[in-house]
Amino acid sequence: MSMIRWQAAFIAGGALLLPFAPLLYLQGQATRRKVGLLPPASGPLQGQTGEGTEAARLFVIGESTVAGLGARTHEFALAGQFAKYLSRRIDRRVEWTVIGKNGVTARRTIDELVPRMPKTAFDYVLVGLGGNDVMKLSSPRKWRQDMTRLLGILRERSPDAVIFITNCPMINTSPAIPQPIRGILWELSKLHDANIRDLTSGMERVLYFRQPVEFQAEGFFADGIHPSEQGYADWSKAMVDFFYENYEW
Repeated sequence: MSMIRWQAAFIAGGALLLPFAPLLYLQGQATRRKVGLLPPASGPLQGQTGEGTEAARLFVIGESTVAGLGARTHEFALAGQFAKYLSRRIDRRVEWTVIGKNGVTARRTIDELVPRMPKTAFDYVLVGLGGNDVMKLSSPRKWRQDMTRLLGILRERSPDAVIFITNCPMINTSPAIPQPIRGILWELSKLHDANIRDLTSGMERVLYFRQPVEFQAEGFFADGIHPSEQGYADWSKAMVDFFYENYEW
């Protein structure tokens, strides 16, 4: 499907849903009150895992999953868990740095998080975005434009890095989001998934973890939306295994 078709599908879907907007808004507000808001992971924003004298440097940037909602510390959240499994795959010690913020889109990541990036270049970068661009109904064109710009900035900062991108959210598995909102957001998430696959397909050393065909939701969620510590571990392992088995990097 081309960008014209993705954008047309987005606009057509919005037009069909317009009469139901008040109901969807109330349902969304009720879901927010029911779920509440987990605190971000505490503790240092830097750490290391594995053994060896020469360390690989990993930078993790993005939304609430990067901020570690659902985990006690970043060691047990996305940054620490991804670093652990990456270290095992490359057989090197990994030093990780994380900058995340709940609620950010790709656009807000550029505006609010990129200025906080360390000046040093990294060997690996993990981008955890997509959830808020789905929740806040970013169009396919906006999602692609913002991700293109963000990836360009990250490449400029770390010219030799391998850049990993997490999958767009598996909205269909979330027990906290009711129907019909869940189904609507899942359709948009699938559009964004196809879009970012296409965008990154021709990029060198940019690896996207596409939405898994099979997803084990049991034990994954902390609040029905964000991962638990076990969820972060399972997700990180699945991503590193996928990147290692499907790409040369």
